[in-house]
Amino acid sequence: MNLRDKLRAVGGTSGNPRPEGEKTTDCRHFAVYRPAEEFPGAYSLSRETLGMMCGVDLPEAFDPRRILYLDTETTGLGGSGTVAFLVGMGFLTDQGFEVHQFLMRDYPEEPYLLKHVAAGLGRFDVLCTFNGTTFDVPLLEGRFLMNRMDRSCLDLPHLDLLHMCRRLWKLRLGRCNLGRLEEVILGKPRTDDLPGSEVPQRYFTYLKTKQVSLLDDILKHNAQDIASLCVLLNHMADLYRHPEKIRFSEDVYSMGRALERLDKTESARQCYRLARRGRAGDLAGAALAVSYRRTGEREQAAQVWREMIREHRGGTTPYVELAKYEEHVRRNIPAALELTEKAMAICCEPGIRDSGTVQQVQNELQYRYQRLRRKMKEQ
Repeated sequence: MNLRDKLRAVGGTSGNPRPEGEKTTDCRHFAVYRPAEEFPGAYSLSRETLGMMCGVDLPEAFDPRRILYLDTETTGLGGSGTVAFLVGMGFLTDQGFEVHQFLMRDYPEEPYLLKHVAAGLGRFDVLCTFNGTTFDVPLLEGRFLMNRMDRSCLDLPHLDLLHMCRRLWKLRLGRCNLGRLEEVILGKPRTDDLPGSEVPQRYFTYLKTKQVSLLDDILKHNAQDIASLCVLLNHMADLYRHPEKIRFSEDVYSMGRALERLDKTESARQCYRLARRGRAGDLAGAALAVSYRRTGEREQAAQVWREMIREHRGGTTPYVELAKYEEHVRRNIPAALELTEKAMAICCEPGIRDSGTVQQVQNELQYRYQRLRRKMKEQ
């Protein structure tokens, strides 16, 4: 039996085998509608806030209704044989949130599925996915090419929430998959959800048995993924607009780091100031001081280091940085030497630094101390 015969053997329409000789003319379409109140803040999402979050070049006439939320269910984790057998696309309307899902009931239906995907993408200005830059979009590009179809529909400004979420929450959470974010960040854990690892085998079983009920959990899983993208994006946008709402200093500090990478210096400094009150205070204080130093505001940086010393934060770092400031900016060698001596004393206290780095820090401080002593004698 050749490949064409094998594909024909597993063919079907609407869950039933197609009669012999009948050709497929389309794939299966499903639609899910959800009320607007399930997506707080979605309609007020602005271009300015999104730009602050991701740095993507967005259309001037931005409208949150013109964002397409996309997710695929595939026959594997990548490679030339992987196919997207289900593509879900969601978007806001004046009435709420719509999810449209296109199912490939058999391999010959792939071109029809891709036509629906291209048509859907063509109606929107911005694409939003979760890990789409690494997985969904390259996979779809490959399938368009394999079917000799134009892939330019995928050339939209792309919001990849995985990378945005990692920048904001990885320091505190570590793992940032969508299910964990739903549970920990949105406070909405899933129940009776089909694990993503089981999706391919479930689809292969469907191809053999033509039991449409096997796909119900996949459709539900996909629709929830898409709705969660919209909720998560707008939750993040609210936090970026109001960083004072964030409960965990690790998250505020991480937001500051993300903003600084996008040259949003003042917004980043605001986050660092807020984060100094919590567990990430050492990191936030150091980042704030370095931010001032980078822009030439050395006295402001020195003031942050002094505050950290008063608050007993940062271990030896604020002493060392202040010593550099006194030596190179104020040319006050005695003050630099005194700060170095204090840093050497603190370095010997237990628990200040990881034991594996103590010796290295002590060596560096000893070298600085000896150099400053020589410099004093030469004055």
